[in-house]
Amino acid sequence: MSFVRHINLFLPFTSQNTSLPNMDRYIEFILNHYILALALAVVTYLLIQELFDTAFNKSKGVSPLLAVAKMNNSDTIIIDVREPPEFVVSHIEQATNTPLSKLPELLPTLTEQKTKPILVVCQNGTRSASAGKILTKAGFEQVFVITGGMTAWEDYKLPVKMSSKHKKN
Repeated sequence: MSFVRHINLFLPFTSQNTSLPNMDRYIEFILNHYILALALAVVTYLLIQELFDTAFNKSKGVSPLLAVAKMNNSDTIIIDVREPPEFVVSHIEQATNTPLSKLPELLPTLTEQKTKPILVVCQNGTRSASAGKILTKAGFEQVFVITGGMTAWEDYKLPVKMSSKHKKN
């Protein structure tokens, strides 16, 4: 009895054909279902890109409570990357408003502070993640993004500075 037949006795659900699958069938499937194949390729690309972004991203996400601890333990710089109208409504006390769109232009003014811890915040954490990438690519060593942004900060009932017309009575 040959070796292949002997193995097939123990694996009854395998086919008798032990050759590799015919590549023509894959090509035919892709040609018949090109939209599905394209969607699979795009999703695969996006997943790989996200995997590499998170693996090689040097900015770290921190909770609002950990951000407060960092603010208390060192001379942390807080950058709020929201637009000025959002910043005026409420912001963290020592925060500097630097809109995300203007951050690349203002990087030269921050170069002497590359070794200091930097907290980046926006409304919900999306823009601050982009700003964190910009800052780490520019050579800043300790970039921390507040996860959840000002929404999470206010949910934790942490102190904010509000404009006089937005204060609650």
